[in-house]
Parts: sequence; structure tokens; C-alpha cells
Amino acid sequence: MSAAILSLADVHKSFGPVEIIRGVSLTVGANERHAIIGPNGAGKSTLFHLISGQLRPSAGGIFLADEPIAGHSPQAVNRLGLARSFQITNIFPRLSVFENIRLAVMRSHGLQYCFWQWVDRNRRVREQSEALLESVRLGHRAGAVAGELSYSEQRSLEIAMTLASDPRIILLDEPMAGMSREETQYTTALIREVTQGRALLIVEHDMEVVFSLSERVSVLVYGRIIASGTPGEIRGNAQVREAYLGEEATA
Repeated sequence: MSAAILSLADVHKSFGPVEIIRGVSLTVGANERHAIIGPNGAGKSTLFHLISGQLRPSAGGIFLADEPIAGHSPQAVNRLGLARSFQITNIFPRLSVFENIRLAVMRSHGLQYCFWQWVDRNRRVREQSEALLESVRLGHRAGAVAGELSYSEQRSLEIAMTLASDPRIILLDEPMAGMSREETQYTTALIREVTQGRALLIVEHDMEVVFSLSERVSVLVYGRIIASGTPGEIRGNAQVREAYLGEEATA
């Protein structure tokens, strides 16, 4: 595995007397696609909140490359090279596709408070926005209202917005939720393309997506990692099958 871009060292998170994350240690390589799987209530979203700065850990360390980021704000974590998308599509539905991506690009350049007229003349912002839309196959939809896109197109737009800051690692939280099989296949191929040369940490319930997209898989159960390994190793792990995968592991 390549040098770690993300490391978690004995991370804990409690809400009052309730411990949700119970000593998670994890590494993600610089160009690795790594999936986290586990049953509902395992703590997957809480773990993502801790990594991306929405929550502060109760104990333990989180490092982006060699930089400690535990307790940093989401904005500070993003500036260091980590970008995240959420379970719920996070776009501006009344703006056009192009305006959505332009806002993300403006934010990445510290231009979010500039007037529209000036931004319209900013060649760098325009060209980067157009390139990002082409990278997620939405160039032909630039003038469409974002809220009128199909669900998979909205997810593609959100991925483009995530890429606007040119992150070193991308966190995707259940990107296939609610998609048809055809949409899932399309989005899986898109994620594989746009994460070339970057690290990916993904939470996903679709095991076909997990095993086809990921190079390593970690299984989170009741706030603990019970196994990490290649998709083949996870499929063959009896403890994982008992705790989570069940019949899907041998399908």
C-alpha cells in the first residue's frame, strides 16, 4: 500500500454515557479506494463526521498525511485536502448546474463573496467550472436547473462540487443510495474515473459496488473495526459473515 494519506489512531467518540466509536484505528493509502461497511447503527456516519470535522473525537488522533486534524473545523480540514459529500444530495436546486459548480470553484479560490458580474468575467473560474462539469459528464447539462436533474445526475454534480477544491482524499457517504441498478453502474464507473490519482474513503451498503470499486474494505460493527483487508479477504472472513454480510458474502 502507498504511504498513508489518512490515519486514525484509537479514535473514540461518546455522547454522554453512550460510546459510539470505540477505539477505531485505520489507514488509507494516498491512491487507495477504501470502503467502510457495517450494519445500521455501526457508527459509520459518526466516523465520517469525526474525520471531516463535523465532530470532535473524545479521544484518539486523526491525521491527514502527517498533519493532526482532530477537532479542526470542516473548512480547515477541506483546506488541507479532504473533501466530503453527504448521504443527502447537497446542491442548490434553484440554480443552474453551471452556477452550482461555479460556486464550489469560487469557494475553493476564496471568491465566494464576489459580485456575480465580476465572476462572470473571471476566466479561471469559468474554465475550471466547465472542466469539472465535463469530468462528470454534465457539460451538456450546464444550463439546466439543478433541481430538475435526475437523481444520479444530481449525485454527479455533487461529486464535481466535491472535486472543486482539488482534494487529496474524497469521502463519499452512501453515494448509491436510492439509485436504480443502471444509475448505480453509471455512478460507480464515474467515481472510479474521477478518483484516479486520489484516495477515496466510501461508506456504501451495496456490496456489489463495495467489492468492485474498493481495493481494501474495513468492517465497522458497534463502533469497532472487526476486520480490514482486500475484498476477497473480507468475503472469506467468517466473523464478518456472521456479524454483517450473511449470505451476500458467498453470493
